[in-house]
Amino acid sequence: MKPLIYVLMLLLFSSASVAGEAEIGAAMKKRFPYSRLVSVNKTPYLGLYEVVFDNQILYTDEKMTYLFSGDIIDMHSMKDLTKAREKELYPSAISRLPLDLALKMVKGSGKRKLAVFTDPNCAYCKKLEKEMVNLKDTTVYLFIYPILPGSDQLAKNLWCTKDRLKTWEDHMLNGIDPAPGTACDTSVFAKVAKLANQLHISATPTLLFDDGTLQKGTLPLDQLESQISASEK
Repeated sequence: MKPLIYVLMLLLFSSASVAGEAEIGAAMKKRFPYSRLVSVNKTPYLGLYEVVFDNQILYTDEKMTYLFSGDIIDMHSMKDLTKAREKELYPSAISRLPLDLALKMVKGSGKRKLAVFTDPNCAYCKKLEKEMVNLKDTTVYLFIYPILPGSDQLAKNLWCTKDRLKTWEDHMLNGIDPAPGTACDTSVFAKVAKLANQLHISATPTLLFDDGTLQKGTLPLDQLESQISASEK
């Protein structure tokens, strides 16, 4: 979920008193009232406490002087301890999404998973779409997120067709604009926008891998394949 050790260090509290799990939990709830705290646990390393929110793991010391965000790696085994906990706590980021809001594109066996927030007018989204043509054994969930000028009506035209996926691919890969279709329920786009806001996604394309990693922008096929496989381990 995070790139490497300690990507963020923030001064949290000025108190020098030693706190336990209950005190840290109470302080975190007060400090971050809009995030759902799951648990606080003392770790066997560095005297740190693991602070688990519903979408990420943070660490703090017993005096609550610093808050750490990043991966802790055991130098003896080179095991990423944080990532192991994330897989335990957040077993499948994509399976927790409202997948009925997305177009489902299956490549090969479809055993791997990838979610993409995409815009029909986005040039980089179209570039990504061309890279994904040759993906192996992956189910791609396309969340249409029309945020660019003119995208809203285009997205509605795409959605109100009999074969949404074919219409989408014709447009993204071949530049064929959909003809205005019959009226249909397009409330899906407001729901996708709400989901994107919850995930702090504000740009397209944004890729969500199954380990919870978010990647803005497109990736070449080899990097895309590598990152999808890594997220499945």
